[in-house]
Amino acid sequence: MEKKIGNREQIAYVRRYTLTDGAKAGLKIAEVDNGKLRFLLNESKALDITQLWHRGMNVSFLSKNGLVSRDLPFSRRFEGGMLYTCGLDNVGAREGFELHGTFHNTPAEIFRIDCDEEKITVCAGTEDTELFGKNLVLFRTVETAVGSDTVTVTDTLENRGNREEDYCILYHVNLGYPFLDEGVTIVGDEAEARPRTAWAKERIGDRLLFGGVKDCEEERCYFIRHNVPSVKAVNKRIGKSFRLGYSQETLPCFVQWSSAASGDYALGLEPSSTYLDDEFRYRKIKPRERVVFRLTLTVKDI
Repeated sequence: MEKKIGNREQIAYVRRYTLTDGAKAGLKIAEVDNGKLRFLLNESKALDITQLWHRGMNVSFLSKNGLVSRDLPFSRRFEGGMLYTCGLDNVGAREGFELHGTFHNTPAEIFRIDCDEEKITVCAGTEDTELFGKNLVLFRTVETAVGSDTVTVTDTLENRGNREEDYCILYHVNLGYPFLDEGVTIVGDEAEARPRTAWAKERIGDRLLFGGVKDCEEERCYFIRHNVPSVKAVNKRIGKSFRLGYSQETLPCFVQWSSAASGDYALGLEPSSTYLDDEFRYRKIKPRERVVFRLTLTVKDI
């Protein structure tokens, strides 16, 4: 290969730029292309994955809000995205806390980018600190092999303070059209599936088969426990599958979110340290302790 190209960017690259238009103005983006997968890392938002394409086809859900740089209420700035990290102070809706926490809105600092003929690696840190309070840092490493169908996210949460701290974390992984469409099936080795609401309970029979678009359709949410920490969404019509693997030892809970509403057509696959509502629980991290979380996102032709 080395004699066939004069510039590595013919096969893979990382490019960093700042967006300039409308509500997204000022956001810092790192674009990664491994020759098969292309995805956008949002430096201004915890290095979350804003959007992902496989062989040119969009896989992720992007809400009607799009990318937003301003500090607006959650419903007006939630972009969805391929990966939206919730926490570390809250996940879900709890009185006195911002919906899904404040972490996603914290800028990351990239301190390493490697891109060669074999592998692309982006490393960053995002701080969650307060005066006379917590001193937490989440170090994120995003890796993908050149020509690969897979991107891996490894997060290491470190308590740099001198006291034990509470934390929670939920990885909001979101699929959207054209990958997500009527007839997509959800496959996983489940030990338990519990509906969050009465409406979700009423529709539990078709939980694993995604339906068509409906105007003003209410969202549904289920609490899942997997025997094997992996879940797959399969679109046979277009011949593609999406698989999410996760570190069950540090993410023992899983939430499935479905929205068939017109304009908000999305499927959320969400490994978490806790369930929501009355089942919400913080976990503890001791001074100088580190906790590691891992996600593997794979899109394949089938």
